[in-house]
Amino acid sequence: MKIGIILQSNTPERVWNTFRFGITSLKAKHEVTIFLMSEGAELDTIADTEHFDISKKVAEYNELNGKVLACGLCLEIRGTKGAGVCPISTMADLLKMVENSDKVLVF
Repeated sequence: MKIGIILQSNTPERVWNTFRFGITSLKAKHEVTIFLMSEGAELDTIADTEHFDISKKVAEYNELNGKVLACGLCLEIRGTKGAGVCPISTMADLLKMVENSDKVLVF
């Protein structure tokens, strides 16, 4: 199954759970793409906390060949020229992800 996930939050617990679900899905042999938009585009700046090891989850997700895209305009609004964890993308890329996914989730 192809799973598309839209991450619109910079809340550590929500980000952590998004990547946990992505990892679980990849281990179950599904294809997963996470599209970072709105506050989710701040992924590079979200620090690990005592309970949420976001950097480890992102690294594990990447090791399992999960795909991550980031909204270029969302990054620009936040004064960022690029996303260190993924390519800069557009609404056309988000539309393509939605069209190609069997299921789409929003966190």
